[in-house]
Formats: sequence, C-alpha cells, structure tokens
Amino acid sequence: MIGKLTGILSDKNPPQVLVDCGGVGYEVQVPMSTFYNLPTSGEKVSLLTHFVVREDAQILYGFQSAEERAAFRELIKISGVGPRTALSVLSGMNVGELSQAVTLQEAGRLIKVPGIGKKTAERLLLELKGKLGADIGASATLINDAQADILQALLALGYSDKEAAAALKALPADVGVSDGIKLALKALAR
Repeated sequence: MIGKLTGILSDKNPPQVLVDCGGVGYEVQVPMSTFYNLPTSGEKVSLLTHFVVREDAQILYGFQSAEERAAFRELIKISGVGPRTALSVLSGMNVGELSQAVTLQEAGRLIKVPGIGKKTAERLLLELKGKLGADIGASATLINDAQADILQALLALGYSDKEAAAALKALPADVGVSDGIKLALKALAR
C-alpha cells in the first residue's frame, strides 16, 4: 500500500525513525544498516517501505535500498520468521553477507545475530537457498570450493566477514587453497 516515503527526518530513535511527509509524521521501523546511513534530523530522507497490517497493529518498515527490502520480504515469507526477526537479521548483517552465508550454507554466521538460534538459522539457510542471489543480485558472487575453503579458514582465524571477503577478492580466480590462504594472510598483514 505504502511503497515509499520521502520527507523530512524528524526524529531518530533506534530502530524507529519519524518521517514528516507534508505535515503527517510516519513512524518507520528500520534495520540498523539503514539507520546508520540516515542523514541528521531535519534533513530530507527517502525510504522504500513495506507495510504490515496485523490484528493489533499497522507497522511501516523502511529500507534504504531495494535489495534490503527484497531480502526483508523473502525473510518474512519463511514460517516462524516475522518482521521483527527479519529486521534483526538485516541489522546484524548486510544483504551481501546474508546472501554469502546462504550460498556457503554457514549457519554459524546467522547464529551470531541476536534472536537467531541454531534451528532458525538452519531453516533460514534451507528456505533462502537459491532465492537471495537470483532475486536480489547481491554483492556476494558465486565462489568455487577452493575460495569457500579459503574464506572459512580466514573466518576461523578471527578475521571479520568484510576483511575475509576483501582478501578473497584480491586473489586470482584459479588459486589453490593453501596458496590462497598464504596470499590472503599476506594481504591482510599489510
């Protein structure tokens, strides 16, 4: 029903923002990834939205990108995953990281998100498989087995998802696992 809001950002109180559109203030729930990229209060803002009507409430969810909104919509289609859980997932990881976790079937990355247990993480991986990459065109590209092993090794060594992904991108496509790990560690040491 309401697909987009453009107006003045009146108030920011995580995870909720108030957008003044021509004198009408809309309370919008946003993931933290969107919240951190919002302008300061009093400035113009534009958010893509998803409107949820329940028996006891009408809630508007806002997103900075179409990819985030599409991921949110895929998440809430899953049995047992409501809008609040979907918002939590998108607050804990960006769409590219979520897509990569689904592609590599890494439940451990999803369990790190507050409110996501082992069973929910496994259900998310199962239900989202093949949906995020095709529908969203996420930044996580399809990677081969050697690259997946290198990524797992870097994560196991304590590097963040971003650091490991950046090191992986810098490697040649046909590199072997042991050579790839060595090259990635050299790149990360700089």
